[in-house]
Amino acid sequence: MIILYTSPGCASCRKAKQWLKDNDLKFVEKNIFTTLLKEDEIKYLLSRTENGTEDIISTRSKVFQEMDVNLDDMGLNELVQFIRENPSIMKRPIILNETNLVVGYDDDEITSFIPSEVRKAARKACNPSCANYDVCGYVRKEDED
Repeated sequence: MIILYTSPGCASCRKAKQWLKDNDLKFVEKNIFTTLLKEDEIKYLLSRTENGTEDIISTRSKVFQEMDVNLDDMGLNELVQFIRENPSIMKRPIILNETNLVVGYDDDEITSFIPSEVRKAARKACNPSCANYDVCGYVRKEDED
């Protein structure tokens, strides 16, 4: 199941939501301002990142800038509570499933949510009679390497 963390007024969130709909991918949308994130949920998000807080916390957000905090000085429980109380510090959208985590909207990265069997079928369907073969064929050769 795909989970899409969003906020109202976020253009990237709307793009991600539309892309998931356009590709017939089922998802659950969680508005970070109307849904109180559970402690375990935040810990899980943090555990899935490559760079910890850097990946999901926007240090450029107004709230973060106004607060005099150092994330590196916080313990895990303190950090989780800080995020729960200040959801606007989270980057958006955050899209995840069992195997993928994408923060922000990126045309290439979001395709990782298309099931692998569908991607494989699309690659096999590409042949020289396709108008886009120059692009597909190249990508297909890259994937096989």
